[in-house]
Amino acid sequence: MFGCAGPQLSVEERAFFAEHRPWGFILFGRNIVSLEQVTELCADLRESISRPDAPILIDQEGGRVQRFKPPLVPQYPSGAELGALYLANPEAGLRAAWIMSRLHAFDLLPLGITVDCLPVLDIPAPGGHEVIGSRAYGVTPEVVTAMGTAASAGLKAGGMLPVIKHIPGHGRAGADTHHELPRVDVARAELSARDFAPFKALAGEAMAMSAHVVFTDIDPEHPATTSRKVIEEVIRGEIGFDGLLMSDDVSMNALSGDFVARTGAIFAGGCDVILHCNGVPAEMEAVISVTPVLSGEALRRTQAAMEAFKPADDSNETVLRDEFEALMAAS
Repeated sequence: MFGCAGPQLSVEERAFFAEHRPWGFILFGRNIVSLEQVTELCADLRESISRPDAPILIDQEGGRVQRFKPPLVPQYPSGAELGALYLANPEAGLRAAWIMSRLHAFDLLPLGITVDCLPVLDIPAPGGHEVIGSRAYGVTPEVVTAMGTAASAGLKAGGMLPVIKHIPGHGRAGADTHHELPRVDVARAELSARDFAPFKALAGEAMAMSAHVVFTDIDPEHPATTSRKVIEEVIRGEIGFDGLLMSDDVSMNALSGDFVARTGAIFAGGCDVILHCNGVPAEMEAVISVTPVLSGEALRRTQAAMEAFKPADDSNETVLRDEFEALMAAS
C-alpha cells in the first residue's frame, strides 16, 4: 500500500500505480486541501488501478493524530480523554468511543476513505516514549480493551473498517520508531498478561498494523515487523490474529538497511502487505521491486478483509454529534 506526494496525482504516480497495482493507499495531511479535492483524489487513486473498491486508509484517531483538521472536520478528543471519561463513567466512556468512531465514518466515508487506522491498543508503561502517550485509552488492559472494542464497533457501524495497532504492543517502547529502533527488555510472561491482552480480545478484527519494536525475550534480533518468531508464535499463535497483517511504515528509521532490504525482511517475517507512506518515488520503486504478487494466505486475508465491509447503519449524524458534545462536556 502506497501514499502519494501531494493533493493530486502526478502523471508519474498515475503511471506507477497503473503498472504495479497496489492493494490499497494511505492518505496524510499533505494530501488534504479540501473535501472536494480529497474526494477527487480518492477517485483518481482507484481509477489508476482500475479497482473501484480499493481500500484507502487514513490515521484519524483524534487528539494529536488527526489528519483531517478543523475547519474541514471537528477537532476530536484524544484516546486518553475518552479513557478519562470511561474511568469516571464507564457507560459514558464506551458510548463516546463508539460515537466518535461513527462520526469519523460520517466525515470520511463520503470522501472515499474506507479504513481508519484505529484503535490504538497499546498500553503505555513507565519509561515508554510519548509517541503513544495520550493516544492510548488507558494504562490497563481492561480499559484499553473495552474502549478499543467500542471504537472498532463504531467504525464498522459506519461502513468502514478499523486497523488494530500496533500489534503486539508499542506502549513500552522507549523510543519513537520514526527515528530509532526501541528494545523492550520485559519477560514474555509479563507481555502476555498485559501488553498482548487487548490484541487477543480484538483478534477477530480484519486488519492489524505491526510494531517496529524488538521484544528481546522473544526475538532479540528483529523488530516484530520483521520477526518470523513474533509473527508466527505471538501474533498468529498466542494472540490468535488471522486477519490481514500490514507493516507499519517501511520508511521509519526503526528499520535498518535500504528499502530493498527492509521490504524483503518484512515479507520474510510474515507480514501480508507492506505500507509505504511518504510518496518518495525512488523509495517506492525499491519497495515494489521486491514485493511479491498477492497469493496464498496473504491473498486469502486481503479477500477476507474486503468481505468484512458492511453497509453503514441508519444513525442520525446530527443527533450523534449533539450527544457526543454532551458526553464530552460532562467529562
